[in-house]
Amino acid sequence: MDLAERLQEEMQNQTVFTIPILGGINVSESTVVSWIIIAALGLLAFLLTRRLKVHNISKRQAAIESAVTGLQNLAKGMIGEDGAAFVPYLVTVLLYIGISNIIGLFGFKPPTKDLNVTAALAVMSIVLVQGATIRYKGFGKWAKGLVNPINILETVTRPLSLCMRLFGNVLGAFVVMKLLEAVVPVGLPAIFSLYFDLFDGLLQAYVFVFLTALFLQEAVERENKPEKAKRKLKAKAQE
Repeated sequence: MDLAERLQEEMQNQTVFTIPILGGINVSESTVVSWIIIAALGLLAFLLTRRLKVHNISKRQAAIESAVTGLQNLAKGMIGEDGAAFVPYLVTVLLYIGISNIIGLFGFKPPTKDLNVTAALAVMSIVLVQGATIRYKGFGKWAKGLVNPINILETVTRPLSLCMRLFGNVLGAFVVMKLLEAVVPVGLPAIFSLYFDLFDGLLQAYVFVFLTALFLQEAVERENKPEKAKRKLKAKAQE
């Protein structure tokens, strides 16, 4: 098998097993690896949150609380105080994409090199953005905004941008690493893996969440800013 055939085989999202209902539902590698990531995160959350205390906390609990607070502050810094309600979603997506992008270090194929996975993540984020827009601006203003062709174009291009940016970067890094492994199987791939699998993988997770937070921030702040100004003026008048 030559290099091109090996690379093509590595890039394929193969079916692991088929669920024998509705004519057969194929379950791909990306789905199975995603299930493994979800199960691992769920098990880790369960184990780390057992026997927590309010007073006289252990070093383990202090470290866990610091990590959780750090992730929450990171997401809150992206979206601002007005979007605090969306921080749990942003942190969850950040963890999933981050682990998905670096899971190649453990011998798995990254789920995010599957276009279906990145498209689903993008659709989830944009649906949340549209829901936040309706929540904070009202259905009437949201529907009125769709009359503008530019707004309609943004609604289409935003998920496409999120999807293709993540998919393209992860797939590109995967291809480069496989080429390096084929040409120089010892030494060099391990060095480049620190960048392509680790640094770039975590960076792409941050970029995806940052852009989602930016879109959410627009939906939240446009409606809240006038209200904040009114409250400040009212408070000054009472003083």
